[in-house]
Amino acid sequence: MNPFFGSVFWLLVTLGVLVTFHEFGHYWVARRCGVKVLRFSVGFGKAIWKRIGRDGTEYQVAMIPLGGYVKMLDAREGDVDPALAGQEFTSKPVWQRIAIVAAGPGFNLIFTVVAFWFMFMLGKPDMAPVVTAAPQSLAAEAGIRAGDRILSVDGKPVATWSDSMDAVANGMLGRDPLPLQVRGADGSVRQLVLPLNQLPAGEDIGQYLDKLGLKLAPLPPVAATVLPGKPAEQAGMQGGDRILSINGHAVAGYEDFQELIPQEAAKSPTLNVLVERAGKTLPLSITARMESLEGHPPKWVIGVSSLEREQAVLRYGPLKAMGASLQTTWSSTAATFNMIGKMLTGQASTKNLSGVIGIAQVANASASMGAGWFLSFLAMVSLSLAILNLLPIPVLDGGYLLYYLIELVKGSPVSERVMMAGQYVGLVLLFTLMGLAFYNDIHRILPS
Repeated sequence: MNPFFGSVFWLLVTLGVLVTFHEFGHYWVARRCGVKVLRFSVGFGKAIWKRIGRDGTEYQVAMIPLGGYVKMLDAREGDVDPALAGQEFTSKPVWQRIAIVAAGPGFNLIFTVVAFWFMFMLGKPDMAPVVTAAPQSLAAEAGIRAGDRILSVDGKPVATWSDSMDAVANGMLGRDPLPLQVRGADGSVRQLVLPLNQLPAGEDIGQYLDKLGLKLAPLPPVAATVLPGKPAEQAGMQGGDRILSINGHAVAGYEDFQELIPQEAAKSPTLNVLVERAGKTLPLSITARMESLEGHPPKWVIGVSSLEREQAVLRYGPLKAMGASLQTTWSSTAATFNMIGKMLTGQASTKNLSGVIGIAQVANASASMGAGWFLSFLAMVSLSLAILNLLPIPVLDGGYLLYYLIELVKGSPVSERVMMAGQYVGLVLLFTLMGLAFYNDIHRILPS
């Protein structure tokens, strides 16, 4: 699927699932508390589908699929039929109103736990955290060597590349020295410290990761498989040959090989390739071909595939998966609040905020990587929605919860004037936050 349309499609799937679940939380608890629900809408604007349920609720799907809402019987929005007075929202005890409002974020939290649970049962294919350091980078300064395997970050064990980088990225928010434990290619275990305190202030995580220079160890330039009938096989290359150079250019890793083939073949399809086999060097003359593989645009190929990276898949049975899900939800919640706190205090840059464009791009990328990755993405977005909605900002669920907590303390509802003023302040804050996130998304897309 085209990246643009794929991003749009998976964004709509993500919002459709998570917003529906969030609003269903409000709806379900409202019904249990005896509040009449007038409308349950997925999306905003004109309805493209609707029906009236047996409970009298109007269910609809609207044209703008960037949210949703539950409309309840509310005396603040007009006169209420005396026969329905007992089903009106504001007439309910404050604890019931708190439960109804909190149910949306609560259901997002439940979705997070369930999504992580399924992810751990299905398994999320990942790579082992076997790394190297870019030359003259902070990782090189810390003592990272090619082939090191990361065992723990800040004292917490890690088993996959993505877990390692998530832990490192979280540590970057505070820019404090970060302890690592690694096992070298020779089997020795070493304690290292990433000097994150040397990172400049005011940049986003992506820029910090570039400066850190911690990368997956490159694949060796070995022809793991030589395809029958292709140029490499016809020239005498065999599986297991180590590629030393192409047209005199040294090949240090398989990525070098992948870059040099089209670069040199564009000059002349005939390539002088030096390989090592059983301790001996052999010169080969290989004539590259321009081919289209699996519908992709044509490119120069010689018919060689690389070794596979070491895989690390976390897959558990139902009981252990639930424990892992709860632990991951807890640690992700702590990391999110840590990020919010550091941005509020100025320790972390607001450049780390992402908006709808960033979410769409990650949605498409995670969906292309398989069900486990997409479930992990849904879980994290659902958790973010839960936390965002609980912030004490008027117009968000957290703002209403703040009003109701004040009502509990003072014994009477907050005045309508105060609520209206809060709504305006909340809208300004929310649109400022959305505008900043959108600006960050555009800034990441545009070339620097």
